[in-house]
Amino acid sequence: MTTINLIATAPMGLEAVVARELKTLGYTDLQVENGRVRFTGQPIDICRTNLWLRTAGRILVNMGEFKATTFEELFEGTKALDWPEWIPEDGEFPVNGRSQKSQLTSVPACQSIVKKAVVEKMKDRYGTEWFHEDGGRYVIEVTLMNDMAMLTLDTTGAGLHQRGYRKVSTEAPIRETMAAALVDLSRWNPERPLYDPFCGSGTILVEAAMIAWNIAPGLRRSFNAEGWPLVPHELWDEAREEAFDAVKDDIPLQIAGSDIDPYAIEIAEAAVKKAGFGKEIKLKVMPVAKIKPEGDYGVIITNPPYGERLGDDKDAEMALMQFGRSALYLPTWSFFAISPSASVEHYFGKPADKKRKLFNGRIQCNYYQFFGPGGAFPNRKKNN
Repeated sequence: MTTINLIATAPMGLEAVVARELKTLGYTDLQVENGRVRFTGQPIDICRTNLWLRTAGRILVNMGEFKATTFEELFEGTKALDWPEWIPEDGEFPVNGRSQKSQLTSVPACQSIVKKAVVEKMKDRYGTEWFHEDGGRYVIEVTLMNDMAMLTLDTTGAGLHQRGYRKVSTEAPIRETMAAALVDLSRWNPERPLYDPFCGSGTILVEAAMIAWNIAPGLRRSFNAEGWPLVPHELWDEAREEAFDAVKDDIPLQIAGSDIDPYAIEIAEAAVKKAGFGKEIKLKVMPVAKIKPEGDYGVIITNPPYGERLGDDKDAEMALMQFGRSALYLPTWSFFAISPSASVEHYFGKPADKKRKLFNGRIQCNYYQFFGPGGAFPNRKKNN
């Protein structure tokens, strides 16, 4: 088939990180936009990117884009696209939608129009009046922005952050994709110790271990596009075999974490064990004031508690203060913390070497980066 236009969706602020991941995987024709990175590929690339991307949200097939200021334009533009190339006669094709800064503001109406247009196109191709929709799942999304319509097919299903190792969440979880991004942005490498003093359900620790061992984050899960006629099982088998062969589980890990909440550590232990790092990642119940991570030139990457997140400003401020104080006793370590608090630099007694605006869920945060004597680790080894 011809080249497929693909989109990797990206959380706000992580577009450049997703683009860097795609480059590492060998994709070169990238267009970075707000909330997404466009690239091109073949059916096998749907498999590879779903399996390998750590910080993206979903992989979409871009079916087409056109101007749509009226329902008629939306209908005709949608019907002109080649839906039967992707969707078989028994395919289930629900339609989701969103609209911003466009004349067509009613999302339910737009979804209905798109559904009717796809049905008409399918009728023409398959010569039938009724579709049972009891086969594979092909989720269509219509996105209207500035009167331009973009129609996509979701190859992923449940978001890429759902790796499969975390069954229960703590009170304030961080998404797996964001945790992977924090590790990536820190430039940590497995030759250095890594510690999380507010480890919660252990997500940052697990994501770091998966990066260290070059484990594709999608290996433990399934995707919408498995079994699609254009993305047959053989391609998924090939991509998974490549991913299994790429694992480097002989690299020693120095990864540990703690949390003041015993229930959080219980959840973290279950997640760590399910992810296959039960012997490698060390966990304990401990307040941040008493942490004593082992080794020199280590890295702390963490998501400290804060009032908006847990509802207690006083405890959150105390935790931040103790966290900042811990840096005094770890002079060779580097510290990385994502927080909406403006007090982080105050408690560290100095400005961060680098700050990056990120969104933890819907909460705007800064990723505060305090480099130790090792700097920003520009010589980090690449696993891919």
